[in-house]
Amino acid sequence: MGIPEEALSFPPIAEGKTKRIFEMTDGLARVIVVSKDDITAGDGAKHDIIDGKAKLANQTTCNVFRLLKDCGIPVAFEEEFASSDIPAYGFTAPKCAMLPYEVVVRREAHGSYLKRAPHLAKGHIFPQLVLEFYLKTSGKKWKNHELVCDDPLMIYDAAENLVHLYNPKQPNLPQTPAQPFLVLPGEEVESRGNERVLREIMGTCAKTTFLILEKAWQLQGRKLVDFKVEFGLSPNGVLMLADVIDNDSWRVMDASGGYIDKQVYRDGGDLNEVTSKYQQVAELTSRFSLPHQQLILWRGSDKDDFNLFHGPLRKLIPGYELKTSEVTCSMHKQPARAYRMLQRLISEVPDSVLLAYVGMSNGAGPTLAANATVPVITVPASYKKFPEDVWSSLRMPSNVPVMTVLNPANAVLAALQILAIRNPAIYAALRFEQEKRLTEI
Repeated sequence: MGIPEEALSFPPIAEGKTKRIFEMTDGLARVIVVSKDDITAGDGAKHDIIDGKAKLANQTTCNVFRLLKDCGIPVAFEEEFASSDIPAYGFTAPKCAMLPYEVVVRREAHGSYLKRAPHLAKGHIFPQLVLEFYLKTSGKKWKNHELVCDDPLMIYDAAENLVHLYNPKQPNLPQTPAQPFLVLPGEEVESRGNERVLREIMGTCAKTTFLILEKAWQLQGRKLVDFKVEFGLSPNGVLMLADVIDNDSWRVMDASGGYIDKQVYRDGGDLNEVTSKYQQVAELTSRFSLPHQQLILWRGSDKDDFNLFHGPLRKLIPGYELKTSEVTCSMHKQPARAYRMLQRLISEVPDSVLLAYVGMSNGAGPTLAANATVPVITVPASYKKFPEDVWSSLRMPSNVPVMTVLNPANAVLAALQILAIRNPAIYAALRFEQEKRLTEI
């Protein structure tokens, strides 16, 4: 899109270390988020200018936000723009009222977490994502309170409606638990009465976002270990993931175990090396996308009920619309027609999984598997009434790679797990529910 240069001619309505925010003049409650070439560490104690960083940071954020938007995450992002004439690199977004929290999600122990948990090794894996809230402050002050540090770790006591603030670098060991340096009534932190509910929604959204990006980075041969995000309320009061997600927002590691993010700068890396990492990340995130996939539901006759699949689908991936193709065709009575339909569906969407739900001899699943290049899972419809029919799906000759699952819901889950190998949205939905059953080690 063309740059709204008139808006950029006015002073920014907000400015941080790495970005400026300008209000658009179209009266539609929108802003322009413009990246800067600045890079900082240690709460601004370390500061440099990297020529071209603004362009790379903006590309990364826009790449990430486009993926998240496609996955159904409410993101404060509309369009990317860039101009070498001004120069300015940014994107347009709804004007959000930002909430005073930094939300951190961790898959591994790195950075400040190791200072709080020195008994853990760097890279310690959390089977359940760790979710943390930090109160955004500046000048070591919150309202009329003096703080020992900026951006303290928040622990909310719902029973007492109290917010405990901790120095995020203070060790917290089982034998010597960390003590809060300040305890505030909940209403002193919350500017809105519903922020406790909002924090719960923020936590769910932040973890889902992390899981989406975790899979997106896995598909690029890299590993996302933690990130930081912020939220705001849109002009209509909708909670949105806002601000930016760029190479300053996360820790990402390559196959050798080295960082490709801002950590390189924090660790004293040469600015040319830092620039190279930012270029690499902008290029890799440009490949973030959702695959074109399909779930083929096959039944032998209209007596077989597809609703046994639709219910689990809605439950397992409630926020994602997966393309489904329904086929009613008997492999025994219309083999030529069935073969043509199978080949057409696979040629249209090669990245597919087929679920066969058929009664009587259950021969459709194996026959489909022998003639398809996609995974085929058969669900014997009549196995409870005729248990011997299961052998038609289990005892197979060579080159018939059919998989058999008796429970239709488990068959749907198995199909989604296959698709999730390449699909960040499906992976996030499945992993989010799975982690509820996991325990930390």
